[in-house]
Amino acid sequence: MKTMRDLEDILSRIDHRGYPAYKQLRGQYDLQGLTLSIDHVQGDPFAAPSKLSVWVAHEVAGFPKSLWDQPHRRVAFEDFLLRRFERALSRRSYEAGGSGKSGLLATSRPGPEVLARSAAEVDARGITLRFEAGFPAHGRTTDARALDHMLLNLVPACAEEVLLATDKLVKEARRAADLADDQLFIREDLARRDLVAFVADGSVLPRLSGVSARPLTGARPFEAPESLCVTLDLPHRGPTRGMAIRRGVTLVVGGGYHGKSTLLQALQDGVYDHVAGDGRELVITDASAVKLRAEDGRSVRAADISLFIGTLPNGRDTRAFSTLDASGSTSQAAGTIEALEAGTRALLIDEDTSATNFMVRDRLMEAVVSREHEPITPFVERVRDLWESAGVSSVIVAGSSGSFFSVADTVVQMDCYVARDITGHARDVCERLAAPKTPRAGDFVLPSAETTCEVSLVAGHGGRGRGRGPARSGSAASREGRIKARCGRSDLTLGEGAADLRLVEQLVSGEQTSAIARLLLWADGQGLLDGRHTKREVVEAAFEAVHAGGWETLSEHSVAECGLTLPRPQELYATLDRWRDAQRA
Repeated sequence: MKTMRDLEDILSRIDHRGYPAYKQLRGQYDLQGLTLSIDHVQGDPFAAPSKLSVWVAHEVAGFPKSLWDQPHRRVAFEDFLLRRFERALSRRSYEAGGSGKSGLLATSRPGPEVLARSAAEVDARGITLRFEAGFPAHGRTTDARALDHMLLNLVPACAEEVLLATDKLVKEARRAADLADDQLFIREDLARRDLVAFVADGSVLPRLSGVSARPLTGARPFEAPESLCVTLDLPHRGPTRGMAIRRGVTLVVGGGYHGKSTLLQALQDGVYDHVAGDGRELVITDASAVKLRAEDGRSVRAADISLFIGTLPNGRDTRAFSTLDASGSTSQAAGTIEALEAGTRALLIDEDTSATNFMVRDRLMEAVVSREHEPITPFVERVRDLWESAGVSSVIVAGSSGSFFSVADTVVQMDCYVARDITGHARDVCERLAAPKTPRAGDFVLPSAETTCEVSLVAGHGGRGRGRGPARSGSAASREGRIKARCGRSDLTLGEGAADLRLVEQLVSGEQTSAIARLLLWADGQGLLDGRHTKREVVEAAFEAVHAGGWETLSEHSVAECGLTLPRPQELYATLDRWRDAQRA
């Protein structure tokens, strides 16, 4: 390993040289107990920033092992370190000026969710923090003196601020790890108590705005109705009271702007742990739960939607339904089946974002348009079978249709953001008004979950009906020259294919989309996208590879880098299901 003096010598030699001279800096440097690694150097000051990392051994850092000795505590500790490192870098970013990205210091900027991110990694040997830096330049000439200040003063100051334990840091890190213990306890208790979700008293569910994840100041804290409350004895917080949403069919009703959708939003985000102070840190939902909605215009690939959509007028086979432009009802039918294939145990549905004809069908419409002329079996007629025969629960927000009252196990009314259990009242009203009971469709048979994966990153490769070539080998990294990814939070373009993920609502970060792109590149490099493997085989193999090989498995370069956040398997399934390749576009 090179020394700090070696780094200073190189910087001295290349000052005021052409920008490519910076490539001589690649390598590792011992900065007196802190290892600086320059992994990738940008080609010019306007290109994507250089990739770097700092590493410190546990013996030097001094944090107690109890902070990372279990997987959930390790993720919480990594998240704790990353948030502080991001703030430290942002305070010192652009102290060095110049052309393009000169002086930039940045790393992943977490939202309220506590997720596994490549920017911070704790293993048995030590702690690694990964970041990006814009190497300073004037025009396309190096400013090595400014870079010397960045690498030998600013970066070590940021790293030492985060990586060297103090009593205060240890105390704060322990609070984060203890919260992770409590969150894990609740998740495990959901299964023990047969619950879909738990919403702790005192939680703040409303957000500051539709585009902000911050809690709304002055919002009414949540309080569980007595009939639905349970008290959990958490390892650190102790007895904690809150609302239990039991498995089965739960209906959430109420007037407009009274908090129905706000509660559902908290539940759909509750598949992830949240940091203290978010207000939803003790809103915990079954980790497999999937938010469903209509997605007009989405791509559907060979989905068996016959459970909801029967014979179509044009004779199309709904047992292997494909389209590049799905309607609201067919898209939501496909989304439901795909969620079941992805292993969900709970469906979350809001009437406001659903296709009405997929959800319900009233008696008057049935009298005018008879069943034999309607191919759609509405969700309301399947929801009991999904629970009783398949063990899949549903939480449904409804504000205009009473069709779900007769099939619901529990009815919660949100009244000015106050939750009330009105199950008995709803049944009494239905009985008093002689409300018709919702029929059950019958003939309930779940489609096979072993759907073949038909994603192709290169036109003409893989997929049924496109000529199946032999499975190819080679790493994703070896194919980077031919297959490039463009990722946003809501879309992914990879090679000659793309997936529109705008309405996959449980993707909370563009870094998750980037990780999905790398997972697909890895799967393609292993020959898993050859049209022979099922979606389940692709997803399971990809996640097993990451768990076994770490972030290097998904690296664009030879070592791991910041900018990747691990998604759930459900979101990788969702991407495969929405894929459009060149031959289908």
